[in-house]
Amino acid sequence: MATQSLLQFTGKSIYCSQADAHIDPWIPVDRAIITHAHSDHARWGSKHYLAHKDSEAILRLRLGPDISLQTVEYGEKFVINGVVFSLHPAGHIIGSAQVRVEYKGEVWVASGDYKLEDDNFCVPFEPVKCNVFITESTFGLPIYKWQPQQEIFSEIDNWWAQNKAQDKASILMGYSLGKMQRILKGIELKDKVIYAHGAIYTLNERLRQAGHDLPELTLVTKETDKKLFRGSLVLAPPSVDSSTWIRKFNPYSLGYCSGWMALRGAKNRRAVDQGFILSDHVDWPDLNTAVIESGAEKVYVTHGYTSIFSRWLNENGIEAGEVTTMYGNEEETEDRATGDGPEAEGIENNKDLSPIPDDPDLKLS
Repeated sequence: MATQSLLQFTGKSIYCSQADAHIDPWIPVDRAIITHAHSDHARWGSKHYLAHKDSEAILRLRLGPDISLQTVEYGEKFVINGVVFSLHPAGHIIGSAQVRVEYKGEVWVASGDYKLEDDNFCVPFEPVKCNVFITESTFGLPIYKWQPQQEIFSEIDNWWAQNKAQDKASILMGYSLGKMQRILKGIELKDKVIYAHGAIYTLNERLRQAGHDLPELTLVTKETDKKLFRGSLVLAPPSVDSSTWIRKFNPYSLGYCSGWMALRGAKNRRAVDQGFILSDHVDWPDLNTAVIESGAEKVYVTHGYTSIFSRWLNENGIEAGEVTTMYGNEEETEDRATGDGPEAEGIENNKDLSPIPDDPDLKLS
C-alpha cells in the first residue's frame, strides 16, 4: 500500500491529514494555517486560524475582528497530533510566512508567496531546508529579472520631482497590502503630506496602530481642496485608473508599480504615463535560487507558470510537478483579468515553449 504524503493537494487546500490542518484553504475549514493576509491565501469562514503575529492586524481587518486567531513568532514550534509546524519568513509582505511541516523525520515546506530581496519593512526571506518544497511561480519565466529596488525607487523619486516642477499631481498606483508599504519605506518622502485613497489609508493606519513604522498618510476626501494636490504624491490602488475618483487631481501624471510592467505594452494598455517594474514576488533567478537553497528532492509548483517551471526543473535534474490551486488571483496576478498579465502578450502557462530560453548565468546544481 502506498504511503500517504505528508501534505496533499485536495482541491480545497494544502492539507495535512495527520494534523487535520489546512494551509491557505480556499473554502471554510476547521483549522486553517495562513501564510499571509492577501485574500487569495486568507479567506473568510474558517473556524480557527493560525498565522504569524504580524499578520494579525490585517487578518482581523479583512476577515473580521472576532475571528478565532492564534498567532506565533517566526521559528516558534507548535505540535498538532505529533506533527511539528513552524513559520519562517517569506519576505513577501508584512507577516508573510513559509510553513515548515515535520513528521517522523520528513520535512515539507509550503512557501506561500515570497521574494528574496529585503524590502526594509517585512522580515526578509529565510531559506528552509526540506525534503519537499511547495513553491509559487508567478513570474516563473527567464524574461523576468528585477532591477535592484533602489533603482526603481530612484525612478519614482525623479518622476515625482518632474511632476512637481510642472505643478502636476503624481498619482502612484500599486497594491494596498505589500506594495504601498514597500514604496513608503523606499522612496524619498519630500513632503510631509502624502495623500492616499481610502483603501490604502485604512490599511496604513491599521498597520501603524499595530506598531509598524510607517509614515502618516492624509486621506483624500470630497472636502479636500483640489489645489493642495498640485505637486503632491497621491497613493492609489490600481482600480482608480478607470474611475471618476481620479478626475479631481487634474492636472496629473499617472504611474503604476507592478512586475507586469516588464511586459511589452503593459504601460500602454493601462494608459499610464510611467510604469515602474516592482514586484513582491521572486523573479526567475531568485525563484531558482530558492529551490536550490531549500535542498528539496521534490518540488511542487502551485500557481503562476506551473507547467513551464516544473518542466524546467525536471529537465535540470530536480523532480517537480505542477498542482492546481486557487492561489494567484489577487495582488499582481489580478492584472490578468484587466489585460496586463502574461496572456495579453500571448504567454500562456500551458503553451509549449520549447526550448525554454537559455540563461547562461543560471546553474541548477
